[in-house]
Amino acid sequence: MSNQKEELYDALSEIEKISDPQSFGELIRSLRVCDGHAQAQIADELGVSKQHLSAIENGQKSVSIARAARFAEVLGYPVDQFVIAVIQDEIREYGVDPSIEIFRLLKKQD
Repeated sequence: MSNQKEELYDALSEIEKISDPQSFGELIRSLRVCDGHAQAQIADELGVSKQHLSAIENGQKSVSIARAARFAEVLGYPVDQFVIAVIQDEIREYGVDPSIEIFRLLKKQD
């Protein structure tokens, strides 16, 4: 494996928080509204307060990768594709195609 790919795997394993909480919050709000879900309903399913979800949607709170995956589950989106979409900027910094490298990373972890 090339050094660049090793660096990518190392970087991905260390990503704990979504790097752009504002964009993530806008995405979550858009998906929730488009799917017709009330904020209180999604907050309840996530196990957080409505105020906490509002802060996430407004970009005031950072979200972990695990929490992003939970958002995908609650909103009914495939977790792997959702997480790829959310962290694709971090992956692109390494000059590789996010969709291919994430699936390779997931396979490597099995």
